[in-house]
Amino acid sequence: MQHFDAVIIGAGAAGLFCAGVAAQRGLNVLVLDHSEKVAEKIRISGGGRSNFTNRDLDVRAPQRHFISDNPHFCRSALSRYTPQDFIGLVQSHGIPFHEKHKGQLFCDRSAEDLIAMLLKECAAGASGGRVTRWQPCSVENIVFSASSALPTGISSYELETDQGSVSAPALVVATGGLSIPKIGASDFGYRLARQFGLSVVPTRPALVPLTFDEAQWQPFAALAGLSLEATLSVGEKKQKTEFLEDLLFTHRGLSGPGVLQISSYWHSGQPLTLNLAPGQRLGEQLQQAKRQSRKLLSNELGRLLPARLADAWCTGAVPGLDTDALARPSCDVPDKALAQLADSLQQWRITPNGTEGYRKAEVTAGGVDTKELSQQTMESIKQPGLYFIGEVVDVTGWLGGYNFQWAWASAHACAQSLKARTIH
Repeated sequence: MQHFDAVIIGAGAAGLFCAGVAAQRGLNVLVLDHSEKVAEKIRISGGGRSNFTNRDLDVRAPQRHFISDNPHFCRSALSRYTPQDFIGLVQSHGIPFHEKHKGQLFCDRSAEDLIAMLLKECAAGASGGRVTRWQPCSVENIVFSASSALPTGISSYELETDQGSVSAPALVVATGGLSIPKIGASDFGYRLARQFGLSVVPTRPALVPLTFDEAQWQPFAALAGLSLEATLSVGEKKQKTEFLEDLLFTHRGLSGPGVLQISSYWHSGQPLTLNLAPGQRLGEQLQQAKRQSRKLLSNELGRLLPARLADAWCTGAVPGLDTDALARPSCDVPDKALAQLADSLQQWRITPNGTEGYRKAEVTAGGVDTKELSQQTMESIKQPGLYFIGEVVDVTGWLGGYNFQWAWASAHACAQSLKARTIH
């Protein structure tokens, strides 16, 4: 039986960062992962350049950018380890980066730079602290024991793995969610939470493309590959959530940043409302075209919107429009038909029938219930020495680096508290 100060299950963003911070506080840490590759989600994120944080995160109200059954839970960790803190770490390693859009920061060269940085941080242990990493390594059994030989309040976890038996007073679960199973995602963390009596908020794919009934979508399938800026909203009045982002038409439905964002707030059966011409007074512009042009209406609309989109709307893609009227020269189209066309483009309501699922989801919404955890330390309130960090927790960020910042912040909060549970 090998002994460590802490065992971390999961060699992703949260697990590696937690290990590095803990080792630099003098702890001997074992990191286990069933996958052969380290930090694969970092490697594939951001088109291979990893959108590692977002400088626009408001540390005074970080819950604006996160969803959870308790959206205020994340505030403590995110306010104590901020994007600026992580940016400083990246800069200290000489990694070049750039801001792409709305505070989103990406590596200039490759996500491999970020992985190398995390591994260097793990190797930079102080006062005898170090990180041992076993990969691939399967965990076969975990038991909790309280020994009279241990100081009061100190727990002990014993793990049976395919590389031998280990024990530690602290067990950190950083196993991620169910998203992208091809890189090893599993429900291990949720099963472990339930094993120790913690509740789990039902999980669902988030930051995921939306799909539609095949027959319903058939008129729009020809628009696959078309991208444009749009406003997307779901819900009504005080429950309304809205994003202004790019959307992408696909053969099966809608994708792109705006759709990924709104998908985290969408629930089955809810309609979406899309404005495909944000910032434009489309009704007035079409009336002006009627007064000044003898060109076909679809041609005039094509000056305001992508031509393929204009053609689709004028030729019957959207039920209820007067396609006979819309096929005329602009000067001959009735005012009512123009008003209906403008309204259908700026208040297009359509109901998805589902999502592309975990295989295309960037993150998993839901997870270990935050009411079971300390917001200061990420430790289980009722199970001493058991911690949950990163995506496995019921905290889901917006697209744009927020989920990685949650990984860094929750890992840092956890690592700071691990020292109190060590035995030397």
